[in-house]
Amino acid sequence: MAGAWEFTPKQHGDDRGLFLEWMQETTLTATIGHRFRLAQANHSISSRGTVRAVHYADVPPGQAKYVYCPRGRILDVVVDIRVGSPTFGRYDTVLLDEADRRAVYVAEGLGHGFVALEDDSALTYLCSEPYNPGREHTVNALDPALALPWPTDLELLLSPRDRAAPTLAEAQEQGALPRYEDCQDYYQRLTGHTVG
Repeated sequence: MAGAWEFTPKQHGDDRGLFLEWMQETTLTATIGHRFRLAQANHSISSRGTVRAVHYADVPPGQAKYVYCPRGRILDVVVDIRVGSPTFGRYDTVLLDEADRRAVYVAEGLGHGFVALEDDSALTYLCSEPYNPGREHTVNALDPALALPWPTDLELLLSPRDRAAPTLAEAQEQGALPRYEDCQDYYQRLTGHTVG
């Protein structure tokens, strides 16, 4: 979907081990159309079945993320929660694991989350803005209207905050979701172009 990209690095392995470049600024900049501002780096380790979702921040400035799984297996989910977007309410998934070592870029205004498919799955993500609890929000990852593809063979573990989060419709009624128009204006500012 617009605002989310998947990156698969070239891996170089031999009898000594493995080397890869899991993030390249020039490739990322060329793809997203502007430089990625690195303000914070996060690392989480999750037990099998842990769901951390669906998180987002107010736009502007929002919080873009570059997400990478150095250990284990993660089903990563990006949800378009931008009111007015042509793909509002839709999602896309990417398997992040130790085999393909993909990374995902998630633009400001999109919802992001994941479920750990193995114990001790690690996720490292670079963030364009620091954590700001007053501007951070969540949409309920178990919202039946979203119908996110969480595995049915796992007991899903959510934090109390994520479990109590509003549905997408409730968040929209509360005026808590980013507006597509505001996100587009912000993306244009990041690229250095003015919107006429």
